[in-house]
Amino acid sequence: MTDTQENKMDYFYQRHQKETLSHTFARSRLLVIFSTMIFTLSVYPVLRMLGAQIHVFVSGGYMSGQHSVLLINCPTEQAAKDIGRHIMEKRMAACVNVLPRTSTIAMHPYEIPEIISFPIEDGSMSYFKWMDDAVPEV
Repeated sequence: MTDTQENKMDYFYQRHQKETLSHTFARSRLLVIFSTMIFTLSVYPVLRMLGAQIHVFVSGGYMSGQHSVLLINCPTEQAAKDIGRHIMEKRMAACVNVLPRTSTIAMHPYEIPEIISFPIEDGSMSYFKWMDDAVPEV
């Protein structure tokens, strides 16, 4: 080969190597950016909840949905009292209300019990404090 052709080949190899390195670097940067985005999106709910709990702890406020009202439909008043007594003994609830004389229109004899929970959005701060004291953290 002539000297001119060798110089052209050297130039081509050097240029090709630079382009390959720049593409590799660009791909690795995109991979890092994409991985960071995925990680941030997956951790966001946990960080948001943690931030809200820290705010509640520092400010002494109430976080919506921290407490809930639980409704359990029972076949008899005595069954409701037994369940309520057990829940209170285990300190799983701050208080239990038994509402007698309710009726349910159903085709089955409670094969699947109705247990429904409603988050408390707002209420008396002193009542929430009392509930916190009555029911220990799990």
